[in-house]
Amino acid sequence: MHGCTECIDVPTVLRVTTQDAATDRRTALKARSRRAILDAADALIAERGAAQFTVDELAERADVSRRTVFNHFGSLEDVVLSTCTERLGLVIAQVEAVASATPVGDGTRASMFDELAQTLRGADLPPAITYLAGALGPLAEGDDPRAQMLAEEAFSRVADHLAGELVRRYPAADLLDVRLLVSSLVHGVAVIALHWVTTTDPAAPDARAQWDALVDRLIHSVRAGYMPEH
Repeated sequence: MHGCTECIDVPTVLRVTTQDAATDRRTALKARSRRAILDAADALIAERGAAQFTVDELAERADVSRRTVFNHFGSLEDVVLSTCTERLGLVIAQVEAVASATPVGDGTRASMFDELAQTLRGADLPPAITYLAGALGPLAEGDDPRAQMLAEEAFSRVADHLAGELVRRYPAADLLDVRLLVSSLVHGVAVIALHWVTTTDPAAPDARAQWDALVDRLIHSVRAGYMPEH
């Protein structure tokens, strides 16, 4: 019937459906390729302790072509930075989980400090610190500012999430107090992390004990300040 608004042009519908299906397949294929590249980079970094591999090695491990790698990333450094960003997300999720499981105190600054201290002690940070130090090391040695920016972003994101958790627990808490408290501890972690990776062999039997001692030292220093000891 000509001119019928309810008539369906079957060939057109089939053509559109086929095009949509082809688009979905291409999108899914691109997503799988990107995931394979990131997983391969993550595995190579974990195996070698540093981001020391070529694009060809990465492509072979991901079972994609060299061209496919560059279709998704501008450079090998971009792959490494993307992998580190994902790893940071996992670290933040773990810290949040520990923070959420920490018993709620009475809302005083002392109790909030104790909660943060317990969170830092309970979070398994050394593996992530070792991974990131290895992955970002070659970039930092080449004075790539993105490595420094990513490291700073890591601790800033952790601080933001922890501050958000404290505010959620204690809506009446002074926001400035919360931010000062969280910042002093989290950025202190950045300092001891750098000290730990430059003075400790992460594979040493006592590496974790040395990390725990540094965390305790940080917590004591922030809690006690630098007043003369009696």
